[in-house]
Amino acid sequence: MSSGPVGNESGARLAERARQVVPGGVNSGQRSVPGLTDLVVTGTDGARFRTADGREYTDFHSAFGPPLLGHNDPDVARATAEAGATLGHMGVGVTEGEVLLAEQLTELIPSIEKVLLTSTGSEATFHALRVSRAATGRRLVVKFQGCYHGWHDSVSLNVISAPEKVGGHDPISTGILPEVLEATLVLPFNDSEAVRRTFAEHGSDIAAVIVEPVPHNVGALLPYQEFLTTLREETTKAGSVLIFDEVITGFRHGLGGWQQISGVTPDLTTLGKAIANGAPVGAIGGRADLMDLFSTRPGAPAFFAGTYNGHPSVVAAALATLRKLREEPVHDHVFRLGGRVRSELTGLYERLGVPAVVTGYGSVFVSYFMPGEAPRTYADLLNNDASLFVGYRRKLLEHGLFELPLNLKRSHISYAHTDADVDRLIEGTEAAVKAVLADGGARDLENTSTMGGATR
Repeated sequence: MSSGPVGNESGARLAERARQVVPGGVNSGQRSVPGLTDLVVTGTDGARFRTADGREYTDFHSAFGPPLLGHNDPDVARATAEAGATLGHMGVGVTEGEVLLAEQLTELIPSIEKVLLTSTGSEATFHALRVSRAATGRRLVVKFQGCYHGWHDSVSLNVISAPEKVGGHDPISTGILPEVLEATLVLPFNDSEAVRRTFAEHGSDIAAVIVEPVPHNVGALLPYQEFLTTLREETTKAGSVLIFDEVITGFRHGLGGWQQISGVTPDLTTLGKAIANGAPVGAIGGRADLMDLFSTRPGAPAFFAGTYNGHPSVVAAALATLRKLREEPVHDHVFRLGGRVRSELTGLYERLGVPAVVTGYGSVFVSYFMPGEAPRTYADLLNNDASLFVGYRRKLLEHGLFELPLNLKRSHISYAHTDADVDRLIEGTEAAVKAVLADGGARDLENTSTMGGATR
């Protein structure tokens, strides 16, 4: 039995050891990527990571987005270490850090009057739906095709669905009770008329509508302003709870989240990822009358708990992250580089004669290989050339560049990225796309379109 890490082992050997003791060799279903099953990460720093095989990559995947400041940001690392050296986790009472963080979140996010901390975004969305049902006494929730809200049963459906699965229930996991799935209504994103029809038919039984204001789990579908306004109008009229899942958009797109950008204020907001630059913390906040229904207030009906909620180290990471976001030109930097990437990639595909749409917002970018305008619905994304999408990202690895080679996944700029990194990305993308076109596209696409198609 191994008692600790062994130096100088190859990635293949370490990955095989992992598969012997960890199902599939990874600790999340999105980490086992075809072509990268022997990837073992040994170090991260700023905009880069290193592997057990001695390779270094400029990282545009960025762990699905949390390290907005870059990996191992020194200020966040210092704050975390200092907290860990002076304050352990008690699991009772409250710490000053928790109070300071809650005060800042209520100041920054328009919808948040009171807030509770979780360890993950999935926990936050779970509690948002639970308290919505507790508040309304209703059964149904509404989600949208292409939006991902975590691993729990009520929302584990209709994310990246095959064409024949769109329009019906498409669970991402087996083991979900049919009656749980049946209590979730799935609508097309950006379709205001579908929202109005659904509320006309089911409004009195809809507890909540949950939405990614920008569905980034399928790249980037930018919302119509009228769509978000319709959600606010219909939920208000029906007495339903409107939940913005800003686990991705919160802080990455602005200190006030997408609700500040759009001017549409939900009843509840869930946060995570960039809130603490990658430390495991999430949050649920919103109207005081809804938040006061949680059992953190003695006698309240909606049970809320979590041994690691408000852990001093992750709270310190969040406070340090927010301080840097408020005091330094982080958003100016990442928005400028993100704009450069989107503009120059658009020009590149035009020069190559490749039908492509480059879209995103701020620090997020994604290239869809299809003709036409920027996609606004999941149905539009069915036109994406998955072979070219996955194929060029595999080829990028040969140039020391990393974008996740799974279909429809977005990429990210961090504060640690530079103009030179963008130069290399544009050069590497041109070479990678040309190579894939010469090869006729990627051939092995099995398991590269994830998060859909499970059989009950």
